Amino acid sequence: MTIQTLAELFLTTAGHDKPEHLLHKVGGVYTPISTATFVANVRQLAKALRDLGVGRGDRIALMAENGPHWPAVDFATLAIGAALVPIYPTLLPEQAAYIVRDSGSKVVFVHGRERLEGLLAIKAEMPAAERFVLIGGSGGGDATDLEFLVAAGAGADPAQFEAEARLARPDDLATLIYTSGTTGNPKGVMLTHGNITSNVVSGLEALDISADWTALSFLPLAHSFERTVDYIYFYRGCTIAYAESVQTVAQNLGEVRPQVFVSVPRVYEKVLGRVQENVAKSSPTKQRIFRWACDVGREALPWRLRHESPSGLLGIKLALADHLVFGKIRERLGGRFVMAVSGGAPLGRDVAEFFWAAGVPIYEGYGLTETSPVLTVNQRGGTKLGTVGRAIDGITLRIASDGEILAQGPNIMKGYFNNPQATAEVVDAEGWFHTGDIGEIDGEGYLRITDRKKELIVNAYGKNIAPAPIENDLKASRWIGQAVVIGDKRQFLAALIVPDFETLKAWAEREGLAATDPHALVQDPKVRAMIKADVDHVNTHLARYEQIRAWELLPNEFTLETGELTPTQKVKRRVILQKYGETIERLYREGEPG
Repeated sequence: MTIQTLAELFLTTAGHDKPEHLLHKVGGVYTPISTATFVANVRQLAKALRDLGVGRGDRIALMAENGPHWPAVDFATLAIGAALVPIYPTLLPEQAAYIVRDSGSKVVFVHGRERLEGLLAIKAEMPAAERFVLIGGSGGGDATDLEFLVAAGAGADPAQFEAEARLARPDDLATLIYTSGTTGNPKGVMLTHGNITSNVVSGLEALDISADWTALSFLPLAHSFERTVDYIYFYRGCTIAYAESVQTVAQNLGEVRPQVFVSVPRVYEKVLGRVQENVAKSSPTKQRIFRWACDVGREALPWRLRHESPSGLLGIKLALADHLVFGKIRERLGGRFVMAVSGGAPLGRDVAEFFWAAGVPIYEGYGLTETSPVLTVNQRGGTKLGTVGRAIDGITLRIASDGEILAQGPNIMKGYFNNPQATAEVVDAEGWFHTGDIGEIDGEGYLRITDRKKELIVNAYGKNIAPAPIENDLKASRWIGQAVVIGDKRQFLAALIVPDFETLKAWAEREGLAATDPHALVQDPKVRAMIKADVDHVNTHLARYEQIRAWELLPNEFTLETGELTPTQKVKRRVILQKYGETIERLYREGEPG
């Protein structure tokens, strides 16, 4: 029988009986946790939470990096009828306190002593929080610790645990996920058990993940994308290995050798950048071989997309390209790689084409936190580059008269927590969820995203311009890491460009330039000439009113820590426009409309 609640999903997981169900680093070595051990920990933690007075309908907050503790707290919470409130571990104490307070969370799990102390210092701002639990250390004072709680639940009755878990209903609240909005306070997205399980079941049908695979989990589990995909892994019975951090993914890929993982486009862009940089450092002969292999891979794309091998001369050339070039790229992914999924933001077509040409399938999908999250995904035997795939089972899409993508289905959120006005703004009377994205559906049902509705630029002449495709074209340059196109109510478009400093510094060293400091590099005439050439190249493919007429290189990357990115690596345009206001005004004073 198909599962209808996440509690049922966990009970299904409990039957997999794998000796290596979860993998995590202990003392620098990946160490397994069996299904039996994990299930016992969840049962004991559930009992301990009940003993603390947590009841059905209560909320529990979790602020932690990925690791076995994350699903343990999650499933224990769900099994006793409470709802989990995930908090990005990168948030400041004041931001986390707002989520705890707004959600009315009763228990707060916190990863790391420093993070815990930061929250305890403003404990008065979280009046509903009765207990703080430290993950990764010993409690004391105003907090207990996770290991103590698990031990306190010793003797948990499996039959009682299962009976309580089966009380969950599809309409019960499973989680409150606070969206990382670019302005104002985040809103709590209410997702039910039925919302998420419908997405898990349909997502598994679309992605066809095998039970004997190992998955590498490294996107924050506080984000609905990684969390729902991890539920798919649990339901299917895969082994889940947790990366130490996003920074160690390259190393962890070699250690874990996963068949599957999911990521946001920025990670794929960085991998491609490193490949291009390694090629640039190689001999002229190897550079020619690489370019030849890329040409062969592009020619073979129609077969790659069908997971077939071309016959004849092209087949021979592709086999040679795999041996000389592409096989080495796949080896860096661990050597057992089968597929990856991209979501959270648009994946540049050039990036997708490169990886598919190299025999590295990346299935791009689309969704939002409010849709649990997946709406569409490309899949094996049904992939069209430049699109985010077709709607998964149970979901209906339509395009409104203004181009906005609307969605209906069992995965649409219950609403925003304690915010009926905001809910009514995005879910209409007929139950259509208004995504805020602009797109089009082709004759085969494939969805193409063109931009965010709120981010469309309307220039001084009333022309509507979508900045995202232009930004993706700019980022296709090996020298450009990030780009933000601006021009609302202006006579022409301008761009703020952040170079790919790793690539640029390596080039500077090869060129014998003394200046490798970012501030010096962005002023170097040779660097600016290279960027200009790439901007000019992008402009050749654009309508005149879409062309970049002025641009500036910035010496610092946009980051989460400096406030320009959300935790899901999306650009906060309003923050950037404010932070670089003087630079932007100078561009428009000195630039020419053309």
